[in-house]
Amino acid sequence: MRLKLKKLGCYLIIIILLPYVITVFLNGPSITAYSHVDSTSVKVKSGEKEADMPIEEYCIGVLAKEIPASYEKEALKAQAVLVRTEVYRKIRESGKDTVLEEGFWTQKQMEDAWGARFTRYYSKLEDAWKSTEGMVLLYGEELALTPFFRLSNGCTRDGKEVLGSDAYPYLKIVECPYDIEEKRQIQTVMAEDMDAEVTQTDTAGYVLSVRVGEENISGEEFRSEHNLASGCFTLQRYNGQIRITTRGEGHGLGMSQYSADQMAKEGETYDAILQYFYEGTELKEVAEILLDVE
Repeated sequence: MRLKLKKLGCYLIIIILLPYVITVFLNGPSITAYSHVDSTSVKVKSGEKEADMPIEEYCIGVLAKEIPASYEKEALKAQAVLVRTEVYRKIRESGKDTVLEEGFWTQKQMEDAWGARFTRYYSKLEDAWKSTEGMVLLYGEELALTPFFRLSNGCTRDGKEVLGSDAYPYLKIVECPYDIEEKRQIQTVMAEDMDAEVTQTDTAGYVLSVRVGEENISGEEFRSEHNLASGCFTLQRYNGQIRITTRGEGHGLGMSQYSADQMAKEGETYDAILQYFYEGTELKEVAEILLDVE
């Protein structure tokens, strides 16, 4: 009786394991050196120090800093792909020992910012990261340049006009009608009077050049110096000061996060959102393009 039970147990084990054995025989082991690229470590700069950090922890920290965690799941997934693409683009360009300097939030900073919502928001970002595991944007054989910003002035900018290169044909002007109605669309700040005028704008209306006195500086430099919300702005003298009116938030190149969120609310998936803002790019597994990185 005992012998029969022992044989029966062996048969059951064989039956349970048989599908796995066949799969391994036909396809090879499912776990390879590159099957979980998102579990590797990267070198990051934190303050004045450099440290090794799991790529997932680092990139979730970047997501937390760069996009509202209250946004829709598909918008967060689109952002996760953009962050991953940029990280691996830098690794491919500079090697595995490159030090990533993009700012990120630590868990403590997330807790301080989100309070009682920490667990829910962190879970959303973690899910966005894991549900797009390994996915990046490619243009041809190269990792795409994936800029993003919070809110456009009604459309995004042309990459050739902004970057002075036609190497990024997927960065083109696209309409963002959702952005126009957002309450932060128009903002006004006052600055000390100065001899300044906008001398050049691009097709989308963002400032390329400003004359300040006898010096010409870029629109982004002027924006940074005066802590402006957007690179789309006008200057006007008013009561002995300069009134600066901005439209949108950010530099205007790439994906509008606000539009992405609104598109997600309308039922668009993250891949459709990415294709809208980076037309001609392709979603691919990062494992396929890291084999030659040293």
